[in-house]
Formats: sequence, C-alpha cells, structure tokens
Amino acid sequence: MADFDPATHRMVPQQRWFEDFTLGERFVIPSRTLTPAIFAAFQTACGDTHPIHYDIEYCRARGMPNLLAHGFLTLIHTAPGAGTFPFMVEESLIGFLEQSCRFLKPVFAEDTIYPALEVTELTAGRTTGVIGLRSTVFNQRRELVLEGLQKFLIRRRPV
Repeated sequence: MADFDPATHRMVPQQRWFEDFTLGERFVIPSRTLTPAIFAAFQTACGDTHPIHYDIEYCRARGMPNLLAHGFLTLIHTAPGAGTFPFMVEESLIGFLEQSCRFLKPVFAEDTIYPALEVTELTAGRTTGVIGLRSTVFNQRRELVLEGLQKFLIRRRPV
C-alpha cells in the first residue's frame, strides 16, 4: 500500500506566469443549473430577503416564469476559482485588482448557465503584468445574460 499525503491530493496544472497567457485564450467554468437550493444558499450568505428572489407566487404575479436570480448570484459563477485559472497562477498571482459587470438579461431558477473567462488584456510591466479577463455567462437559450471584466496582477517569469 502506497503512502498517502493529503498535501499532494490537489489539482496542479502547469504553473503559468504573465508571459504564458495569450489574447483570446478561454477558460471555461463548469455549467450549472440554478436550483431553488442554490437560491436558498445564496440568500443565507447575502441576507437579501426580497420576495422577487424567493417567493414564486410573488414572481408569477409580476409575469415572471420562476424565481428571479439575484444579479450577484449569477456573477459569482464567474469566480475564477470555479475553474482552473487560479490553479495555474498559484505562484505568480499577486492580487485580484478589479471586477465589473453588466446584467443583460434575467436569469431564473432552473436556468442553466455557462460561465467563461477570456483573456482580453495583457499589460506588461517590468516585473509584473495585468491580465484582463472578459467574463461571460450564457443561458441554455444561448443568450448572453452577463458580461464583465476582471483584472489580475500577475508576476512575470523569474529570471
């Protein structure tokens, strides 16, 4: 029987530095169907109790087909940690600099969302660089429901 070390039980893609990224490179984040349980967990975490997010009859009375997702509930699915990006920059990541987004269409309970990140900016400095990632979320109807930008400060490869 082999010795088991929990410290080695982790996802370890090849370490990347600022120079290793290219414009247009995509990082797909796993899709997810937004169940009522996810809505309830988000409510617990954020404290928002408005009935538009948690009362189906309230939503139906206003012409909505289901519970309306809180915008931030949709946004959190673009977190790089839900995909492989942070594992690639474990040694080179200095910090998360910026987050912005636009909510383009409503997202409802039972919608399936498809988040992704795409490298749209590479601004090199002397020892670091800024990587800009366009965040997108599409629904099962192929509609873009969220678009945003995230920026990260990444170390350049050590000499």
